[in-house]
Amino acid sequence: MRFALVGTGVMGALHARVVSQSDRAELVRVVEPREDVGREVAERYGAEWVPELDFAGIDAVIVASATESHRDVAYRVLTEGLPLLVEKPVCASLAETEEIVALSAARDVPLMCGFLERFNPAILTARQLVDRPVHVTATRHSPYAPRIRTGVAWDLLVHDVDLAIGMFGGAEPAGVRGMLGHFHPESVAGAEDVAEALLTFPDGGVATVSASRIGQRKVRSLTVNEVDRCIEVDLLRKDVTIYRHVSLDAATPDGRGYRQQSIIEIPELITVREPLAAQLDRFLDILDGKADSAEERASILPAHRAVGGVLATA
Repeated sequence: MRFALVGTGVMGALHARVVSQSDRAELVRVVEPREDVGREVAERYGAEWVPELDFAGIDAVIVASATESHRDVAYRVLTEGLPLLVEKPVCASLAETEEIVALSAARDVPLMCGFLERFNPAILTARQLVDRPVHVTATRHSPYAPRIRTGVAWDLLVHDVDLAIGMFGGAEPAGVRGMLGHFHPESVAGAEDVAEALLTFPDGGVATVSASRIGQRKVRSLTVNEVDRCIEVDLLRKDVTIYRHVSLDAATPDGRGYRQQSIIEIPELITVREPLAAQLDRFLDILDGKADSAEERASILPAHRAVGGVLATA
């Protein structure tokens, strides 16, 4: 499959490397208006640099440009009938995202959103272990990054809202409430630095999700509570720990004993390629007909609608 890549920022450069290393894909064209940056990435991975999108000789497109540009680029790509992998969020607003998803469905063109954390081996392992979740908590806190112009709801919160929805089987939340905080003097007016989401699900489950870019410690954690156990995921260290609390009577000959204990298990992780390569494999499987394009498309909107709800209710 011959790919064009739009955007050569941090994520764009990573996509370029992963596509160039795949034996199922070829990076043919790098689209970047800044010639010095675009040409450097293109030459590094044996591709052609162009300042504007050109569809000639292209089978699929990856969009990793600024979020504000996603809608127009995605519309052109899908109208051309080319499969599209677009970094999250799909667009800068819920209305635009719904428009692009609807266009993909109407033209029956594959569309995938870059929810990269879905391919974190710790998340893949946890999803295999989860049985009946009742309460999910997720935290994604980072130090301030001036290069991020948008607020944290679309930049950070959407990742963990998507993971929480996935832990509840993909069901769209029945209720969404949000709170936002604006604190940093360098943030663009209206761009939130903290976002908190409370999600409720049709089966009664609850999820609380926190995103912040004014944290002094980088945190990426997710905890799934069931009635009789807790599954804790550290997305940075890529590990999973299971806790079960047991109450019992145990006495020793000297009369000393204990009535409670915690059982801790550390399961072996599912082994996968690096998450970005695994995501590309999933996209290529969709293009090859090995994975369901409609199912992938349907998985995009629940998290986007939930974040839209957070922004609307905050």
